Amino acid sequence: MPKIAEIEGTPNPNAMKFILKEPLTWGITRSYDNAGQARDDPLASALFDIEHVTNVFYVDHWITVTQDGGVNWQELMRKVAEPIRAAPAADEQSERLTSDATTAIAGLSSEDQQRLDKINELLDEQVRPYLQGDGGDLYVLGLEGNKLSVHYQGACGSCPSSISGTLTGIENLVKSIEPDIEVVAV
Repeated sequence: MPKIAEIEGTPNPNAMKFILKEPLTWGITRSYDNAGQARDDPLASALFDIEHVTNVFYVDHWITVTQDGGVNWQELMRKVAEPIRAAPAADEQSERLTSDATTAIAGLSSEDQQRLDKINELLDEQVRPYLQGDGGDLYVLGLEGNKLSVHYQGACGSCPSSISGTLTGIENLVKSIEPDIEVVAV
């Protein structure tokens, strides 16, 4: 059962990041925008059972919970802390699944997969650590020609600055290795 070590605000005023003493997963992200998506995840389901919770995102030692803005965070934090503390910590099977995971997107040519690997390496080094520090992340959905489709997760998913400034910054960064790329958030 993970213990909450710290609770941090995020740039998104409707999201809080809970830092845990034990990991929930080993590198495998879980992101849900509604209760229907979370039905097979006991932790996320329990959080969506709490009124006002609109998004659940977790990986490793932290979980971000987003609310609809209709309740005071002090009140809501007490409620969401219970299922977080009751969740099982990650196990060795989760660690093995992580090591077997790949970043390949089905149907890419070997040349496009190499392009995507370089883009992901750049995002891993210069973008994801900052997004994760703010309780979110970025997932690459696809690469078609010069169009890179990305999806924001966690606190970043509903943060106004993600779609404007952050997306422009990511596109400019990726253009340093792919000058004709267009980055779109899906």
